[in-house]
Amino acid sequence: MKRTILLFASAWMVASCNQQVKDNTPPPAPQEKEVAEEPAKIDTTANLDLASIPYSDNDIGVFPFFTPPKGYKVMNQPINKDFDVCYFAINGLMKPFEGRLYKANITNEQGTQFSQRYFEKSMEDYLASIGAVKVFDGNITSEEYERYNKQDPHKGDEGDIGYADEKIRVYVIRTKDQGNVFIQYTSNNAGAKLNILQENDFKQTIKKITADDITKDLSETGKSIVYITFDTDKSSITAAGTELVIQIAEALKNDPSLKIAIEGHTDNTGDATHNKKLSTERAQAVMAALVAQKIDKARLSAKGYGAERPLVANDSEDNKAKNRRVELVKIK
Repeated sequence: MKRTILLFASAWMVASCNQQVKDNTPPPAPQEKEVAEEPAKIDTTANLDLASIPYSDNDIGVFPFFTPPKGYKVMNQPINKDFDVCYFAINGLMKPFEGRLYKANITNEQGTQFSQRYFEKSMEDYLASIGAVKVFDGNITSEEYERYNKQDPHKGDEGDIGYADEKIRVYVIRTKDQGNVFIQYTSNNAGAKLNILQENDFKQTIKKITADDITKDLSETGKSIVYITFDTDKSSITAAGTELVIQIAEALKNDPSLKIAIEGHTDNTGDATHNKKLSTERAQAVMAALVAQKIDKARLSAKGYGAERPLVANDSEDNKAKNRRVELVKIK
C-alpha cells in the first residue's frame, strides 16, 4: 500500500514539474510587420550657381550657334521658337529655363553611319573651344522623370531629352553680349538629340486693340481680324468681348461712311452644321451689340462660315484658336 502511494506521489510531482516547465516557456516573439518603403523624397531646391561660371570671350556665332558635325544633319523639322521653356538636367534634376529655344534630332547623312563617339567627341571639343562649361554629366532617376515630365510642354516632340536613365550632358556658356546659353545633348549609335536655349526675359507684346488699329486695318487691307470672346458654345459676348465691340463702334463712329460685313468663323472641332449655326449667331450678336452702341444697322451685315474658311490649318490648339475669330470686312 505504501509503495502504491509513493508511486502515485512521484507521478504527481513529475506531472507538476512538467506543467511548471510548460507554463514557464516564454511566448513566441511577435512577428514584425512589413512596412512599405516610402518613395524617396526628391530635393528640388538644387540650383545652378551661374555666378561661378566664367564669362567666355570667344565668338560663339549667332543662334543656334553651331551646326551638327560633318556627315550629320538635323532630322525632320526642329523646334525653333523665339521664346519658350526647356528643361535641363541640373544636379540630377530637370530644371526649367526660358528663352529662345532650339530642339532637334540629329541623324547621319546618306552614305554614312552614325557614331556615338564621333558625335560626342565633336561636341566636347567644340564646346570647350568656345568656352562652354560642363555642369552635368549623368542621368535622372525614374522618380525625377515622374515628378517633372507632365510639366514639360515638349514631351515627345523633336529633340526631347530628359528620360529616366538617359545619359545627359549639359553645358553653359556665359557671355556679356548674348547672355547665358544652355546646351544639352544625348546620343547613342542610332542618333542624337540636341537642345539649345539662349536665356532671356519674357517681354509682353499683347496690347489692347483700339479703334485706331481697326481703322488702320480696314483702310490698308480692307479687313480687320478680331478675337471677340464668347461664352463657351454660345453666342453671348463676354465682358472682355464687349470692350472690343466698343472699339469697333468707335471706329465706325469716326468714319460715318464706313460699312462693314461681320463674319463669324470657328475651328473644325465638332459638327460642321452646328459650327456654322454658332458662327452665324455670334456674328449676329456682334451686329446687335454694335446697334446697341448707336451704329445704324444699315451699315452692317452678319454672316457665319463655321470652319469653311480657316485662317491656318487646324492642326494644333494654337492654330485652332486663331481660326476662332471674327472678321470685319469693309464694304465698298
